[in-house]
Amino acid sequence: MSQKTLIGLVVAALIAIVVAIVLNRSSQPRSEGGARTDQLAPELREHVNDVNRLVVTGAENKVVATLERGANGWTLAEKGGYAVDTGKLREFLLKLAEANLVEQKTANKDKYAALGVEDVDAKDAKGFKIELGGLAQPFALIVGSPGTRGGGSFVRRVGDAQSWLTSTTLSVQKNAADWLKKDLADVPATRIESVTITGADGKSFKVFKAAEGEANFTLADLPKGREAGSEFAANGLASTLAGLRFDDVVPAKDAAPEANATKARYAAFDGLVVDATAWEKDGKHYAQFKASLDAAQADRGIAAAQAKAKADFDTAVAASEAAKASTEPQPEGAKDAPIKPLSVGDPAKDRDERLAAINKEVADLSAHFDGWTFVLPAHKYANIAKSIDDLLKPLEEKKPAAPVKKGGK
Repeated sequence: MSQKTLIGLVVAALIAIVVAIVLNRSSQPRSEGGARTDQLAPELREHVNDVNRLVVTGAENKVVATLERGANGWTLAEKGGYAVDTGKLREFLLKLAEANLVEQKTANKDKYAALGVEDVDAKDAKGFKIELGGLAQPFALIVGSPGTRGGGSFVRRVGDAQSWLTSTTLSVQKNAADWLKKDLADVPATRIESVTITGADGKSFKVFKAAEGEANFTLADLPKGREAGSEFAANGLASTLAGLRFDDVVPAKDAAPEANATKARYAAFDGLVVDATAWEKDGKHYAQFKASLDAAQADRGIAAAQAKAKADFDTAVAASEAAKASTEPQPEGAKDAPIKPLSVGDPAKDRDERLAAINKEVADLSAHFDGWTFVLPAHKYANIAKSIDDLLKPLEEKKPAAPVKKGGK
């Protein structure tokens, strides 16, 4: 190959490379600046666990939420120091740490509002300022509107003129209550032995199960001349504590029960007792809860559980012995001796462990309940504020007697 030919090939290759670069750039989205892949928060990437404070500020510089990490973990200042949903908080911080700046947007402050990245001191500011504490360098960012082409968020570092589109959509919780850990209790209805409700008039009624494992609750002291309604109505009362979550929370000293509050007591077969006081005010449904242990019921519950375990073990031993004595083919493992449970092998130790577990549950629930008034979802409140009439069949309307005709006609 001649030198002239070689030079020609090199030049052609260089031209091809330049054309490819130009075409690639021309196919990228146009903006007021250029494309970038820098990290949004490089100071956060390796230091998420160093963050000890997050402040969300909205329009007119109004602080929406102040999340702080202290001796009791993460709490929310605007809600009296109630616990924060750390899973939700960590997810948000990780998204900040992983986000990249992918497209340069406007640096003209007159155009910020279109992206929601104007300063939050404006009355109609649409974005939210995020400030993080605990990092080596201060971090403050305005998170604006979602990207218009399927992903990302418009952002601007506080003090910088340049705005950007990020690679990740950053969803800011816009209400203080949205940052709260809202799981309150989860006691399934199958554990409940009885529910007693006392209404504003002081009258009480009770539903109960005579034995654990029964399918339905029975209404105690059925009023004379009345019939019990559907089993669904009675059974529903025991589901109040199952998957119980709240909408909002207030320090108990700032939201005391009304004089006509409804009282409810949920007693479990294993000795757990939860008392609820519920009332309605200004269209909201409030409740306070208290957890305790009925020691006598706990003893009865443990004894019943151990008796059942012993009976089940004896049945399994008998089945194993029968399988060994049989001349017929047996399923695999049928002849194996059953493993003796702790409740049979060491009832005293088993009792101590069961009792310790119940006491721990009472302590954990008390840590959530004590000192707080909760705003409940309407359906949970409705399940507490029941009357006995809700559990009875409606009275049949008596038809007026036909008038008696004169002369027997």
